[in-house]
Amino acid sequence: MVWKIFDGHNDILLRLLQAPERREAIWLTGEGKGHLDLPRMRAGGFAAGFFAIYVPSPVAHDAPDYMALMDSPPYALPLPELMGHEAAQPVAHAMAAHLLWMERSSQGAFKVCRTLAEVKDCLATGVIAGILHMEGAEAIDEGLEALHTFHALGLRSLGPVWSRPTIFGHGVPFRFPGDPDTGPGLTDAGKRLVAECNRLGIMLDLSHLNEAGFNDVAALSDAPLVATHSNAWAITPSTRNLTDRQLAVIRESRGMVGLNFATVFLRADGRQSPDMGWDPILRHLDHLLDRLGEDHLGFGSDFDGATLPDGIGDVTGLPNLTAAMEAHGYGGALMEKLTCANWVGLLERTWK
Repeated sequence: MVWKIFDGHNDILLRLLQAPERREAIWLTGEGKGHLDLPRMRAGGFAAGFFAIYVPSPVAHDAPDYMALMDSPPYALPLPELMGHEAAQPVAHAMAAHLLWMERSSQGAFKVCRTLAEVKDCLATGVIAGILHMEGAEAIDEGLEALHTFHALGLRSLGPVWSRPTIFGHGVPFRFPGDPDTGPGLTDAGKRLVAECNRLGIMLDLSHLNEAGFNDVAALSDAPLVATHSNAWAITPSTRNLTDRQLAVIRESRGMVGLNFATVFLRADGRQSPDMGWDPILRHLDHLLDRLGEDHLGFGSDFDGATLPDGIGDVTGLPNLTAAMEAHGYGGALMEKLTCANWVGLLERTWK
């Protein structure tokens, strides 16, 4: 059975940003590269998801091979410096424009959704639903004027940081082994950002935020707590994964965690290698289900932003994953929740 999949995170907009001259091949026809394109999404059952604006930092000519370092733990990778909104806004606007182009060029097969009713209509009619997400709020100014601009463009989900610091808070460095208690919490501007996102109904994503920032959002926000693409620290002790205490707080808030497919956050040894079976994924799912309950867990693939297990490979591997879950003993009612319904329920509790 090909399940309808609602996915918590992908980075196809970064691929389009880096090669706009090939955007028709990247999106419409597929070029056999990356993890996502429209034909493969249809084949894999990808029904809805959050599409991330991520503004990359400049890469120094003498930068180390981070991928190689992450395949040889232990590692502790340096974070890029803070980026101001003056530099980030043009890139973020370009990526938002790419998402709108994806909608226009799809001939009705893909829709940028701004309301829950639109998402549900897409799920009912077979149109792929796309939600604009911002992974790191570098493009937002301290006065939050740009937040309203991006909200008007369709922004409905925002992570205050992507690991590197912003004017709003501090993210976790990429470190293994390590835990998420890595620095100070939200700034005053970050606390104002939380309040304004609550007011606008923009979902707050805590995936890259450090533990002190997580605690601040938990204390301030009136919305469910969400980590769109994170795993269980008890299984893989990476700074990017969630401790059992954090999972308990998310469950208490009626929030959500999306299982990240990135090998470095799945493998118990923290390695980058895609050569792995289903056991690490199933161990994370079992642990997250035990700590969160069956109503607060889904997928957060990190398609086009990470190295994936060989068994998944790209979006067409989603049926392989769901088949492994069913063979592991997950029944139909639970599969319906994990693949799609839990994300819809989360949006019902979050969006205004």
